Amino acid sequence: MHILSLTPTLLPLLALLPGVSAHGYLAKVTIDGTDYVGNVPNAKPDPSPIRQIDDIGPVKGASNPFLNCGQAAALASVVAPANSGSKVQFLWGDPGATNWPHNTGPLMTYMAQCTGTTCDKFNGSTAQWFKIDEIGKKPDGTTWYQQDVMNGQAIEVTLPQNLAPGDYLIRHEIIALHLANSLGGAEFYPSCTQVRIGGSGTGTPNATVLFPGAYNDNDPGIFDPDVFNPGQVYAFPGPPISNLASASDSSSTEGGQAPSSAISGGIVSPTNAGGSKATSTPASSAPTASSTASSGKTCKLRKQDSGSYARKRGVDAAGRKRHFLRSAVARSSS
Repeated sequence: MHILSLTPTLLPLLALLPGVSAHGYLAKVTIDGTDYVGNVPNAKPDPSPIRQIDDIGPVKGASNPFLNCGQAAALASVVAPANSGSKVQFLWGDPGATNWPHNTGPLMTYMAQCTGTTCDKFNGSTAQWFKIDEIGKKPDGTTWYQQDVMNGQAIEVTLPQNLAPGDYLIRHEIIALHLANSLGGAEFYPSCTQVRIGGSGTGTPNATVLFPGAYNDNDPGIFDPDVFNPGQVYAFPGPPISNLASASDSSSTEGGQAPSSAISGGIVSPTNAGGSKATSTPASSAPTASSTASSGKTCKLRKQDSGSYARKRGVDAAGRKRHFLRSAVARSSS
């Protein structure tokens, strides 16, 4: 997993209150250089492979059914072309403050095959997930990589090199732990992106999990009384990294602390979805231009409908109280 310096281009909130932070959502996914913009919760959706949620607040509780793909996540209309070994960047944001508001806790990535149908018709509640990546603290033992997300950077993940072709969900998840020193205080932010893997890979995972089901509220790494202890070695919740994700693909070290490398700079130049770093070409059944963003293009955000977002209270890593207030968004449909 890599950290990319990417600055999102998001619609500002009208009538934004100064100094107010919020929660957030997956604002953009970049697959081998092609950008796909996520839809702001509750807005009229544009075509995107990112399943749209209806609330920017966290999923609370390890048994919550929304732990699967996010708050009331809806099927997306696009299945984006990808390959074994594709580079996928995830850019998180807050429709009010642009950048992600939290800085404590891990980032993990899972995949699941959309069995029996295409991903735009697949009910993710039955998905069999395998973990392909996880990052927690930086080598200093104190700063989390989630701080980079707060700083407006994207997280890059390399898909496993021998994935069998077919439709998959990619579940990218942030767990915010600023309240995790109380049982049930962890905040889960999962998001699902629909992709179609091409080529002739044969790899299958040796074990899978369900969401909900993979976590318990009292798991180490979810309930964490010592979360602010700089000397603590973080224990990732959920299953271990899948057999499909080799050591070279995963960012984890023995403590799960450091990514393999960091990359700085702007967005890479758009390429075909089967770019030069991919090991195979997209399946011939890839979605047509009517449902999939064409290679080298960017899916545009539509001017959003008016709506409001519930703000919740939290405590940051320094123990200071933050208040998340309700802000109105004045938007008109295009």
